[in-house]
Amino acid sequence: MTFTPEQDELRAGVRKLLGREADPWPALCGQIGVAALAVPERFGGLGAEITDVQVVAEELGRALTDTPFLGSAVLAVHTLLACGDEDACARLLPRLAEGTVGAVAWTGDEGSWPSTGLACRGTESTVDGSAHYVLYGDTAQILLVLAETGKGPTLYEVDTREDGVRRVAVPAMDESRALATITFDHAPARPLGPVDPAPIRDLACAVLAAEQAGAAARALELTVEYTGQRHQFGRPIGSFQALKHRMADLHVLVETARSAAYAAPESPRLAAVAKVHCSEALSTVAAEMIQLHGGIAATWEHPAHRYFKRAHGAAQLFGAPHRHLPRVRPIG
Repeated sequence: MTFTPEQDELRAGVRKLLGREADPWPALCGQIGVAALAVPERFGGLGAEITDVQVVAEELGRALTDTPFLGSAVLAVHTLLACGDEDACARLLPRLAEGTVGAVAWTGDEGSWPSTGLACRGTESTVDGSAHYVLYGDTAQILLVLAETGKGPTLYEVDTREDGVRRVAVPAMDESRALATITFDHAPARPLGPVDPAPIRDLACAVLAAEQAGAAARALELTVEYTGQRHQFGRPIGSFQALKHRMADLHVLVETARSAAYAAPESPRLAAVAKVHCSEALSTVAAEMIQLHGGIAATWEHPAHRYFKRAHGAAQLFGAPHRHLPRVRPIG
């Protein structure tokens, strides 16, 4: 993989900021402009490439940062762009570019993030149904709903203050990623236009894959560092041949995950490959991290358990790996 000097600077800037800010979202938006990356320039954004977005996601994954980047700056922005409503884009995208949090309500309780058979149903002026696993849905100020209609999947804008909207934060194993269930009961809604959810899901998978690759890389770095410090039989455990082989295998896994992530935007099949491989890579590295750290990995003071939780939570987001396997290896 080859990155431009600008992308290297973006990576360095994000990493430095994450190292000094306890609440990084305002600074990420105000100083670096991460919320504006995917927004076209005509709507007040930076009009950056998807690779730039993935670079930011990779750094956020390394630090397990709790921000609405994936749900707002990626999912909400691209869903709005896909609806084709120029007035809605002109009204909402500048707000998203400034850091206002947006959310997209989409999937049902099975968590498959389907391209058809969506969780909600829409009419000319209302939306009904319950959407699950909505990223930062409990605090989002801009709420978009993908709903089924007689004309296919349609994007709606819903005012979060309406009586027909009930938002409930969902306790999650991964405390660094906020999820919510949102129930719509004849909620007044404004239809924005037809949207094909499949390309949006694939793009989200590509960005999520970069985040997973970043988390896997950092988990491996911490594990290598620890095995160089922990001693048994009078020597660092990292010097044992068996552990060297395990570390080498994990290094290959991390590097192939990065390659898969950055190739993912090229086609739907590669997006599915990245979703499957990066989910399995992070899960494997996180499990080895727990194993090699021993008892300390289970304490609140050490981050190992957080990488393990992120691995399992991220694997289910936008559809579990097994749901994407048929797209990797078509049957028949």
